[in-house]
Amino acid sequence: MLISFCCAGTKSQPWLEGLHAAFPGAEVEVWSAGAPAADYAVVWTPPQQFIDEQPRLKGIFNIGAGVDALMKLRLPPGVPVVRLDDAGMSVQMAEYVCHAVIRHFREFDGYEADAAQGKWSYRKPHLRQDFPVGVMGLGVLGERVSRALTQFDFPVMGWSRSAKSIDGVQCFSGEAAFNDFLAASRILVCLLPLTPDTDNIMRQDTLARLKPGGYVINVARGSHLVDDDLIALIDSGHLAGATLDVFRTEPLPAAHPFWRHPQIIVTPHTSARTLREESLTQIAGKIRTLEDGAPIASLAGVVDPNKGY
Repeated sequence: MLISFCCAGTKSQPWLEGLHAAFPGAEVEVWSAGAPAADYAVVWTPPQQFIDEQPRLKGIFNIGAGVDALMKLRLPPGVPVVRLDDAGMSVQMAEYVCHAVIRHFREFDGYEADAAQGKWSYRKPHLRQDFPVGVMGLGVLGERVSRALTQFDFPVMGWSRSAKSIDGVQCFSGEAAFNDFLAASRILVCLLPLTPDTDNIMRQDTLARLKPGGYVINVARGSHLVDDDLIALIDSGHLAGATLDVFRTEPLPAAHPFWRHPQIIVTPHTSARTLREESLTQIAGKIRTLEDGAPIASLAGVVDPNKGY
């Protein structure tokens, strides 16, 4: 068995060592052009040439939850593309989003600004029912985030393409319910996969439907958000601000206005990092499942190419 590792921007040695430990009898190699064809591929944003040189693949394993880069490639028909379905990312995402929601709700940014000036300040407490949180995307990460938010007694709503049911969460689904979902939300959290249908989904006409004083948290992909529309709605007073972890260009260019806007918090795509040991365990387990002859449908995280996630 040959496993090819083709992950842009990733230190390969720890992954190679982990895959060797999981499959002592296998060949595990970093891909280079013209290398022998592999049985399994472990990838992150691979080039089309890598895919074109793999005529015998049994499975492609993405070392992240988002597969939008893979969906832009010409993939071999019938070969399963498998994403990480958690691998330690969901609890990190729940931490990040809950922190961003609570920081905004409790006005900790205002307290920090006052403290920097040596000012002992007081702000009237808000009511949680006035800050309903809408979570777009109810996959593994979105469901974990939604459940976590309910623990702080916020009204929580979720929207997804297909119908979902989550205890304590008011769930909306489909295009017909999207505007109602937005109108019921004051804080909007984006955890959608990036597909042609969700590209630019947070734009002037959709964000304007949020309750006055709305707040945006984007932890999915930068292309979900129209940057200029967000800034215009904040400057108009309809939105109170945003916490953004993902951007159209990463690293975020030094001249981008997000860096300097006083009501926008920027973090460097760190809301949920891939945990290597957990990811290796998950990928190795799925490769063994395929090697044992189990059906593809038995794997968690298999991507539906028609949906793009």
